[in-house]
Amino acid sequence: MIKILVVDDHPVVRRGIKHIVEEDPGMKVTGEASTGADAFTLLAKQPFDVVVLDLSLPQENGLEIFDVIKTRHSGIPVLILSMYPEENYAVSGKISRSS
Repeated sequence: MIKILVVDDHPVVRRGIKHIVEEDPGMKVTGEASTGADAFTLLAKQPFDVVVLDLSLPQENGLEIFDVIKTRHSGIPVLILSMYPEENYAVSGKISRSS
């Protein structure tokens, strides 16, 4: 079972991702967070196999949250969820494709 943490400030987005993910019996959203602080708390308490992270959180910089996750939990892949074009972050080198 792949355990997923979804970090997004919009409850409807979290529910949508959960609905899509759980169509596959091999995956389950086992944690939801609306802030970076909530995500860090969950990551410290339980294991996750993947983090789905929105870069556009209202009071936090998603890139900084990404950096903290990759520093504290380097083995966990992070899937970036963003309304911005890939060129703004991934291609520019702000986020490594291998991270």
